[in-house]
Amino acid sequence: MMHSIVEPGSQGEQVGRLLLAVIVVIALPALPFGNYLIYPFMILTTWFHEMGHGLTAELMGQDFQRLVIYSNGSGVAESLVAADVSRLTEAAIAAGGPLAPSFVGAGLILASAHQKLWRATLVAMAVAIFASVIIYVRSEVGVAVLPLVGALLVVIAWRANDGFARFSLQFLGVLGAMSMLRDFDYLFTEQAVIGGQRILSDTGQIEAALLLPHWVWAAIIILFSGLLTGFSLKYALSENRLLPPRRKLPKNVLQFRTPKR
Repeated sequence: MMHSIVEPGSQGEQVGRLLLAVIVVIALPALPFGNYLIYPFMILTTWFHEMGHGLTAELMGQDFQRLVIYSNGSGVAESLVAADVSRLTEAAIAAGGPLAPSFVGAGLILASAHQKLWRATLVAMAVAIFASVIIYVRSEVGVAVLPLVGALLVVIAWRANDGFARFSLQFLGVLGAMSMLRDFDYLFTEQAVIGGQRILSDTGQIEAALLLPHWVWAAIIILFSGLLTGFSLKYALSENRLLPPRRKLPKNVLQFRTPKR
Protein backbone atom coordinates (compact mmCIF):
# COMPACT_ATOMS: atom_id res chain seq x y z
CA MET A 1 0.00 0.00 0.00
CA MET A 2 1.34 3.45 -0.94
CA HIS A 3 1.27 6.23 1.63
CA SER A 4 1.11 9.97 1.00
CA ILE A 5 4.41 11.80 1.47
CA VAL A 6 2.66 14.60 3.32
CA GLU A 7 -0.24 14.38 5.72
CA PRO A 8 -3.57 15.53 4.19
CA GLY A 9 -4.39 19.06 5.37
CA SER A 10 -0.86 19.63 6.64
CA GLN A 11 1.26 22.70 6.03
CA GLY A 12 3.36 20.68 3.59
CA GLU A 13 0.31 19.85 1.49
CA GLN A 14 -0.80 23.50 1.43
CA VAL A 15 2.66 24.70 0.40
CA GLY A 16 2.72 22.03 -2.29
CA ARG A 17 -0.62 23.12 -3.69
CA LEU A 18 0.44 26.77 -3.83
CA LEU A 19 3.73 25.85 -5.48
CA LEU A 20 1.79 23.81 -8.03
CA ALA A 21 -0.42 26.83 -8.71
CA VAL A 22 2.68 29.00 -9.24
CA ILE A 23 4.22 26.42 -11.59
CA VAL A 24 1.00 26.18 -13.60
CA VAL A 25 0.77 29.98 -13.95
CA ILE A 26 4.43 30.28 -15.02
CA ALA A 27 4.73 27.15 -17.17
CA LEU A 28 1.48 27.19 -19.15
CA PRO A 29 2.48 29.97 -21.60
CA ALA A 30 5.68 28.06 -22.44
CA LEU A 31 3.85 24.82 -23.30
CA PRO A 32 2.30 23.94 -26.68
CA PHE A 33 -1.17 25.49 -26.75
CA GLY A 34 -0.43 26.83 -23.25
CA ASN A 35 -1.27 30.37 -24.29
CA TYR A 36 -4.72 29.18 -25.34
CA LEU A 37 -5.26 27.47 -21.98
CA ILE A 38 -4.10 30.50 -19.98
CA TYR A 39 -5.93 33.00 -22.23
CA PRO A 40 -9.25 33.07 -20.31
CA PHE A 41 -7.32 33.69 -17.09
CA MET A 42 -5.25 36.43 -18.74
CA ILE A 43 -8.55 38.10 -19.63
CA LEU A 44 -9.64 37.58 -16.01
CA THR A 45 -6.56 39.43 -14.66
CA THR A 46 -7.31 42.27 -17.09
CA TRP A 47 -10.83 42.28 -15.68
CA PHE A 48 -9.40 42.54 -12.13
CA HIS A 49 -7.24 45.46 -13.24
CA GLU A 50 -9.85 47.45 -15.13
CA MET A 51 -12.60 46.83 -12.57
CA GLY A 52 -10.12 48.16 -10.02
CA HIS A 53 -9.95 51.44 -11.95
CA GLY A 54 -13.69 51.64 -12.42
CA LEU A 55 -14.81 50.72 -8.91
CA THR A 56 -12.21 53.05 -7.41
CA ALA A 57 -13.72 55.81 -9.52
CA GLU A 58 -17.15 54.92 -8.12
CA LEU A 59 -15.79 54.95 -4.55
CA MET A 60 -14.33 58.40 -5.19
CA GLY A 61 -17.73 59.71 -6.29
CA GLN A 62 -17.15 59.52 -10.05
CA ASP A 63 -19.07 57.63 -12.76
CA PHE A 64 -17.69 54.30 -14.02
CA GLN A 65 -19.27 53.91 -17.46
CA ARG A 66 -17.82 50.95 -19.31
CA LEU A 67 -15.02 48.39 -19.49
CA VAL A 68 -13.38 47.36 -22.76
CA ILE A 69 -11.08 44.32 -23.07
CA TYR A 70 -9.09 43.80 -26.26
CA SER A 71 -8.08 40.47 -27.78
CA ASN A 72 -4.40 40.97 -26.85
CA GLY A 73 -5.31 41.11 -23.15
CA SER A 74 -5.09 44.87 -22.71
CA GLY A 75 -8.09 46.86 -21.58
CA VAL A 76 -9.55 50.25 -20.71
CA ALA A 77 -11.93 51.36 -17.98
CA GLU A 78 -13.80 54.50 -19.01
CA SER A 79 -15.13 56.79 -16.28
CA LEU A 80 -16.66 60.25 -16.28
CA VAL A 81 -14.55 62.32 -13.91
CA ALA A 82 -15.56 65.80 -12.75
CA ALA A 83 -13.44 68.65 -14.15
CA ASP A 84 -12.67 69.95 -10.66
CA VAL A 85 -11.70 66.58 -9.19
CA SER A 86 -8.72 66.62 -6.84
CA ARG A 87 -5.28 65.34 -7.83
CA LEU A 88 -5.53 62.76 -5.05
CA THR A 89 -8.71 61.36 -6.58
CA GLU A 90 -7.05 61.12 -10.01
CA ALA A 91 -4.07 59.31 -8.47
CA ALA A 92 -6.32 56.93 -6.51
CA ILE A 93 -8.27 55.97 -9.64
CA ALA A 94 -5.01 55.36 -11.54
CA ALA A 95 -3.58 53.25 -8.69
CA GLY A 96 -6.78 51.23 -8.29
CA GLY A 97 -6.02 49.25 -11.45
CA PRO A 98 -2.58 47.80 -10.68
CA LEU A 99 -3.45 47.25 -7.02
CA ALA A 100 -6.78 45.48 -7.60
CA PRO A 101 -5.36 42.11 -8.80
CA SER A 102 -3.14 41.92 -5.71
CA PHE A 103 -6.04 42.74 -3.38
CA VAL A 104 -8.27 40.15 -5.08
CA GLY A 105 -5.46 37.58 -5.17
CA ALA A 106 -4.68 38.08 -1.49
CA GLY A 107 -8.37 37.80 -0.63
CA LEU A 108 -8.69 34.50 -2.50
CA ILE A 109 -5.58 33.10 -0.83
CA LEU A 110 -6.96 34.14 2.58
CA ALA A 111 -10.30 32.49 1.75
CA SER A 112 -8.49 29.25 0.87
CA ALA A 113 -7.51 28.97 4.56
CA HIS A 114 -11.16 28.52 5.63
CA GLN A 115 -13.08 25.54 4.30
CA LYS A 116 -16.50 27.13 4.81
CA LEU A 117 -15.50 29.94 2.42
CA TRP A 118 -14.20 27.84 -0.50
CA ARG A 119 -17.40 27.33 -2.46
CA ALA A 120 -19.08 30.56 -1.37
CA THR A 121 -16.08 32.59 -2.58
CA LEU A 122 -16.07 30.86 -5.97
CA VAL A 123 -19.80 31.55 -6.39
CA ALA A 124 -19.35 35.18 -5.26
CA MET A 125 -16.63 35.66 -7.87
CA ALA A 126 -18.87 34.17 -10.56
CA VAL A 127 -21.75 36.47 -9.58
CA ALA A 128 -19.42 39.50 -9.69
CA ILE A 129 -18.22 38.50 -13.17
CA PHE A 130 -21.76 38.00 -14.51
CA ALA A 131 -22.95 41.30 -13.00
CA SER A 132 -20.01 43.23 -14.43
CA VAL A 133 -20.61 41.79 -17.91
CA ILE A 134 -24.22 43.01 -17.77
CA ILE A 135 -23.44 46.43 -16.31
CA TYR A 136 -19.99 47.45 -17.53
CA VAL A 137 -18.31 45.18 -20.10
CA ARG A 138 -18.74 46.47 -23.64
CA SER A 139 -16.37 44.48 -25.83
CA GLU A 140 -16.73 41.24 -27.77
CA VAL A 141 -13.79 39.56 -26.06
CA GLY A 142 -15.05 40.41 -22.57
CA VAL A 143 -18.62 39.34 -23.33
CA ALA A 144 -17.41 36.06 -24.89
CA VAL A 145 -14.75 35.01 -22.38
CA LEU A 146 -15.77 36.30 -18.95
CA PRO A 147 -19.13 34.44 -18.72
CA LEU A 148 -17.30 31.21 -19.57
CA VAL A 149 -14.90 31.82 -16.66
CA GLY A 150 -17.85 32.59 -14.39
CA ALA A 151 -19.65 29.42 -15.46
CA LEU A 152 -16.51 27.38 -14.82
CA LEU A 153 -16.30 28.77 -11.29
CA VAL A 154 -19.94 27.84 -10.65
CA VAL A 155 -19.33 24.29 -11.89
CA ILE A 156 -16.26 23.94 -9.65
CA ALA A 157 -18.18 25.26 -6.63
CA TRP A 158 -21.10 22.93 -7.36
CA ARG A 159 -19.44 19.70 -8.46
CA ALA A 160 -15.73 19.65 -7.59
CA ASN A 161 -14.38 17.96 -4.48
CA ASP A 162 -13.03 20.04 -1.61
CA GLY A 163 -9.40 19.68 -2.66
CA PHE A 164 -10.02 20.97 -6.17
CA ALA A 165 -12.25 23.80 -4.93
CA ARG A 166 -9.47 24.94 -2.58
CA PHE A 167 -6.81 24.59 -5.28
CA SER A 168 -8.97 26.67 -7.65
CA LEU A 169 -9.07 29.49 -5.11
CA GLN A 170 -5.32 29.25 -4.61
CA PHE A 171 -4.69 29.15 -8.36
CA LEU A 172 -6.81 32.26 -8.95
CA GLY A 173 -5.22 33.98 -5.97
CA VAL A 174 -1.70 33.30 -7.24
CA LEU A 175 -2.78 34.36 -10.73
CA GLY A 176 -4.01 37.70 -9.41
CA ALA A 177 -1.01 38.25 -7.15
CA MET A 178 1.48 37.40 -9.93
CA SER A 179 -0.21 39.59 -12.52
CA MET A 180 1.87 42.49 -11.19
CA LEU A 181 4.89 40.66 -12.65
CA ARG A 182 3.13 40.44 -16.01
CA ASP A 183 2.58 44.21 -15.81
CA PHE A 184 6.14 44.91 -14.63
CA ASP A 185 7.22 46.66 -17.85
CA TYR A 186 3.95 48.57 -18.06
CA LEU A 187 4.30 49.90 -14.52
CA PHE A 188 7.76 51.24 -15.30
CA THR A 189 6.58 52.88 -18.55
CA GLU A 190 5.32 56.44 -18.57
CA GLN A 191 3.20 55.99 -21.70
CA ALA A 192 1.64 52.97 -23.41
CA VAL A 193 -0.30 52.15 -26.58
CA ILE A 194 -3.70 50.66 -25.73
CA GLY A 195 -6.40 50.14 -28.32
CA GLY A 196 -4.23 51.87 -30.92
CA GLN A 197 -3.91 55.06 -28.86
CA ARG A 198 -0.89 56.33 -26.95
CA ILE A 199 -1.94 57.27 -23.43
CA LEU A 200 -0.32 57.77 -20.04
CA SER A 201 0.25 54.54 -18.16
CA ASP A 202 -1.26 54.12 -14.70
CA THR A 203 1.98 55.23 -13.02
CA GLY A 204 2.30 58.02 -15.59
CA GLN A 205 -1.11 59.30 -14.50
CA ILE A 206 -0.08 59.12 -10.84
CA GLU A 207 3.09 61.07 -11.70
CA ALA A 208 0.99 63.73 -13.46
CA ALA A 209 -1.21 64.03 -10.37
CA LEU A 210 1.34 63.72 -7.55
CA LEU A 211 4.60 64.87 -9.21
CA LEU A 212 6.98 62.07 -8.11
CA PRO A 213 8.46 60.10 -11.06
CA HIS A 214 6.39 57.24 -12.41
CA TRP A 215 9.10 54.69 -11.57
CA VAL A 216 8.87 55.65 -7.89
CA TRP A 217 5.16 54.91 -7.90
CA ALA A 218 5.80 51.66 -9.77
CA ALA A 219 8.24 50.57 -7.08
CA ILE A 220 5.78 51.52 -4.31
CA ILE A 221 2.94 49.56 -5.98
CA ILE A 222 5.11 46.46 -6.45
CA LEU A 223 6.42 46.65 -2.87
CA PHE A 224 2.92 47.04 -1.43
CA SER A 225 1.55 44.23 -3.61
CA GLY A 226 4.41 41.96 -2.55
CA LEU A 227 3.81 42.67 1.15
CA LEU A 228 0.08 42.09 0.74
CA THR A 229 0.64 38.78 -1.03
CA GLY A 230 3.25 37.74 1.53
CA PHE A 231 0.87 38.46 4.42
CA SER A 232 -1.93 36.45 2.80
CA LEU A 233 0.39 33.49 2.20
CA LYS A 234 1.69 33.63 5.77
CA TYR A 235 -1.86 33.63 7.09
CA ALA A 236 -3.10 30.85 4.80
CA LEU A 237 -0.09 28.63 5.50
CA SER A 238 0.05 29.15 9.27
CA GLU A 239 0.72 25.76 10.82
CA ASN A 240 -1.61 26.48 13.76
CA ARG A 241 -4.43 27.29 11.36
CA LEU A 242 -3.95 24.03 9.47
CA LEU A 243 -4.10 21.85 12.57
CA PRO A 244 -7.42 19.99 13.02
CA PRO A 245 -9.70 21.43 15.72
CA ARG A 246 -9.21 19.97 19.18
CA ARG A 247 -11.79 17.31 19.97
CA LYS A 248 -14.17 18.31 22.75
CA LEU A 249 -14.46 15.70 25.48
CA PRO A 250 -17.69 15.05 27.40
CA LYS A 251 -18.15 17.14 30.55
CA ASN A 252 -17.81 14.08 32.79
CA VAL A 253 -14.26 13.34 31.52
CA LEU A 254 -11.47 14.63 33.76
CA GLN A 255 -8.22 15.78 32.17
CA PHE A 256 -4.85 15.88 33.92
CA ARG A 257 -2.01 17.83 32.30
CA THR A 258 1.68 17.69 33.13
CA PRO A 259 3.13 21.20 33.41
CA LYS A 260 6.01 22.16 31.12
CA ARG A 261 9.41 21.88 32.74
